[in-house]
Amino acid sequence: MTTFPVTGLLMAPAEGGGGGLMVILIQIILIFLIFYWLLIRPQRKEQERHRQMIERLQKGDEIITVGGVVGTIVHLTEDRLTIRTDEKTRLVIDRSKVGQKVEDDFETRGN
Repeated sequence: MTTFPVTGLLMAPAEGGGGGLMVILIQIILIFLIFYWLLIRPQRKEQERHRQMIERLQKGDEIITVGGVVGTIVHLTEDRLTIRTDEKTRLVIDRSKVGQKVEDDFETRGN
């Protein structure tokens, strides 16, 4: 059976009975670091990217809302957008509900 050296160190029996607390503390710290690296850090990066994208929106940009509505921005305020979805339909949405900005360049379309 193959084991990792770190696992052997963390599961080693305590010398003198007082080292068990140190092993548990190290395991808890390692678990927290793993959760931070795999879950919290990427989520914060994505939130920052989304915030910057929302701040850069301009009149005429084509967007897709989180509900899947595709439209072109015709009016902007601090917290709301008015989008045109077709020739006659206009919707007012909250800025935070913009899912993504549709880009016209070749790489973002996956072709």
